[in-house]
Formats: sequence, structure tokens, C-alpha cells
Amino acid sequence: MFRVLLIDDDARLFELLSAYLAQNEVALSHAPDGPHGLSMLDAEPFDAVLLDVMMPGMNGLEVCRRIRSRSNTPILMLTAKGDEADRVVGLEMGADDYIPKPFGPRELLARLRAVLRRARPESVADRIQVGPIAIDAARREVKVSGRAVELTGLEFDLLMALMRRSGRVIPRDALLSEAGRSDVVVSERTVDVHISHLRQKLGDDPREPKLIKTVRGIGYVLAKGEP
Repeated sequence: MFRVLLIDDDARLFELLSAYLAQNEVALSHAPDGPHGLSMLDAEPFDAVLLDVMMPGMNGLEVCRRIRSRSNTPILMLTAKGDEADRVVGLEMGADDYIPKPFGPRELLARLRAVLRRARPESVADRIQVGPIAIDAARREVKVSGRAVELTGLEFDLLMALMRRSGRVIPRDALLSEAGRSDVVVSERTVDVHISHLRQKLGDDPREPKLIKTVRGIGYVLAKGEP
């Protein structure tokens, strides 16, 4: 279970996120403003910080600067949609990533996992195995029945997302967010093409796939266990 601190004056956002994140092994705590957040970070350890830029009093950019001056805790900035200046300044001050408001809990979780994976690869399951597929997340290596498979960066992230939710259907339009790749702008048809390439590389029969299955009209699911 990861411990994450949300520093945001919007209490309703905390209510909306806490239950969803708890179902995905993230315990969310809340600080209503910058000074409270800094005090909580001094008092107890957190794996990451979700930090709103627009807050009364001490704004998020100043909070980011103070956090970074004392620790390397991963920071995910919550910014106003289209406000490029805040994003650039936040990244220059040491934020690890940003997500524009409004956002969905699923996308936030994917971004959070990506930040944790980059900052502390050992904290996010290094090795995942589902059926014959084994992934070493830290080395970004994939093996199928012991055979090494070369994937592109996007293919790897898509496979990782499917493996983390094996047995559960991921809608096409949510798959990139689950993979932490919301920066990639593609159509659902392009996602289908990447999945097709991924199946080929994994040795999955495109006519009757047994690893990555299509749920017609919805998306994809990675089958649990041996095919």
C-alpha cells in the first residue's frame, strides 16, 4: 500500500479520489493548504505528493520548491487546463509530472504509478508474471515462456497496463491512461494496431488470441493463468 498526500484546498476532490485509490493500493491523506502539507510531510513519510498549483496563501509552486529543498519525494502537480506556464515552472522547480484539471481517477492513478516507477522502480512491483508472460519493470524486459521479446516503449507500457489489471477489461479509450501514456494522442483504431503488433511479438494467435483477448465493443483483457 502506497501512502500519498494530496495538498489541495478542494475537500471534495479528496472525497472523490480517496475511495478509488484505496481500491488500488493507495492510501490518500489530505492537507487543505501548503503549510499543513509541509507539516505533514515533516511528521511522517509519504511515497508521493499530489500538489495543486492554485491555492490561497502559499501557492503550489512555492510548496513544490520547499518540498524539493528538503526531500526527493515524487511530486505530481495538479494544474489548470491549458496553463502551460505553471506546468513549465513546476517542472523547473522539481515536480516529476503534472496532470491538468479536470481529470479522471483512472488517469491520475496511471500518472501516479508512472511517477513512482520512474522515481523508485523498486517500489512498484519489479517483476510481474501472468501466465507465460514475465515483465521486469525496472529493466523494461519482457519474456514469454523464457524467450526474450523486444517491444517498443508504447507496446511495453500497454502490456504493463494489461498485466496489472489481468482478468479485467480495459476500455480502448482508457488503455493509454492506464499505461500512463496520456501524452500520446492516437485514435482507438491506432490502439488496435498497437495491440495487434503486441500480439504478434508475444506469439499470440491473431485469429484466436489466448493472451490478449478482445471484448467486442469495449476493449481488451489479458487472460489470467496459462493460455
